[in-house]
Amino acid sequence: MEALAEQGVTVLFKADAERMAERGKPWTFVASGAPLREDVLVRTDAVFVEQCLAVCLPRLRELGFSFPE
Repeated sequence: MEALAEQGVTVLFKADAERMAERGKPWTFVASGAPLREDVLVRTDAVFVEQCLAVCLPRLRELGFSFPE
C-alpha cells in the first residue's frame, strides 16, 4: 500500500463490525486519488482481506500502477 501511496493513490481498508455481525462482507478496499481518472474508483467488498486484494490489485496493475507482489 505504501508503493501505491507513493504514486499518489489513496488506499482505504475498512472492517465493518455491523456487516461482520450479519455475516456479510465486512472488508472494503477502496483506491482513489489524483492518478486515477475522476470516473475510476477501484473498490470491492469481501469476506476476507485477501479477497479484496485479489480483486483490486490486478485492476490497479491494469491501470499502470506498480507495486511489489
